[in-house]
Amino acid sequence: MIDANLNRSSEGLRVLEDVARFLLNDAELSRRLRSLRHDLSRDTRSLSPGLLSLRDSEHDIGHPHSRPVSCPKSKVNMGATSLSGVSDLVTANAKRVQESLRVIEELAKLPELSSMLNSANFERARFALYTLERDLASRILRRDKTERIAGLYVILDRQFLLGRDELDIARQAIEGGARVIQLRDKSRYDRGREGELLPIAQSLQELCNQAGVLFVVNDYLDLAMAAGADGLHIGQGDLPLPVIRRELPIDRIVGCSVTTLSQATKAQNEGADYIAVGSIFPTTTKEGATVVGVDILKELKRMISSPLIAIGGINQNNIGEVITAGADAVAVISAVLGEKDVKGAVQKLVAKMDLAKGECQDR
Repeated sequence: MIDANLNRSSEGLRVLEDVARFLLNDAELSRRLRSLRHDLSRDTRSLSPGLLSLRDSEHDIGHPHSRPVSCPKSKVNMGATSLSGVSDLVTANAKRVQESLRVIEELAKLPELSSMLNSANFERARFALYTLERDLASRILRRDKTERIAGLYVILDRQFLLGRDELDIARQAIEGGARVIQLRDKSRYDRGREGELLPIAQSLQELCNQAGVLFVVNDYLDLAMAAGADGLHIGQGDLPLPVIRRELPIDRIVGCSVTTLSQATKAQNEGADYIAVGSIFPTTTKEGATVVGVDILKELKRMISSPLIAIGGINQNNIGEVITAGADAVAVISAVLGEKDVKGAVQKLVAKMDLAKGECQDR
């Protein structure tokens, strides 16, 4: 029993570690899983010779080839588990390790084994894996959304809507080719008026969900959660990223605005799913905005692996420049909301982006 469950634990941890390493490219998760696997090996190293001596896999009734030849095919495959994706793979292997650790933990309490195995070590490992499973599952579930951070990112700022309906403008932007819609309102979310934004956010989430477009709420964690938004966007003065990550459902993404290389690195290390950098050019949509220029995009592209969004003063005349510099997506406000034909404005921007991407690939 000990030998079988140690094998299951080690094998399951290796699967999880390789998912973190090769699929997610997450150094921290890989390190934590590797450390857990090495600790397990160290705690049972003294038992290895004896366990190997007693191993008899060929005659184990759990061996797939030990079943009678006459056994119906459907029964032979009863133990097989169908996995629909990486998320299922993570869950299945995490459960396998947790169950195995629990078996060893209980066996280690027996008088004849307690001197060789420390039950508390396996209990600690099991609880450590509960947290690791959550963190790994979160990264997997968010990965699908993060990979969709590309193309044109339209920010619906009420100040620039000039009384137009948010839902109608969002629909036009989506029809024009926008891939992300953000709801931003610095004036309406005052004390006693918090409920006004909720129905708008809920309608936008429904619209975006039907269109296969991401919906993000700016600043307001409670609104993002209540509306079921795909994510939340924060700035440097908002709640700390670790706090937001702890409160948001594990499948929601968080984007962070930065103006410096160090801020970008810190945001990525703390769990930001994408980085928005700007203002790239002078802008009228944000008072006192720091203009960082295009070159920072090139530097960040070499430093971070998260999707990179350029924002600030971007229009049809310069959007190609930021794409060439390395931006994965471009966020705009006035370049779309300042135009009478919203759909047409989005189409033109998207066409400029596609042209710039094509030129980059030809080089």
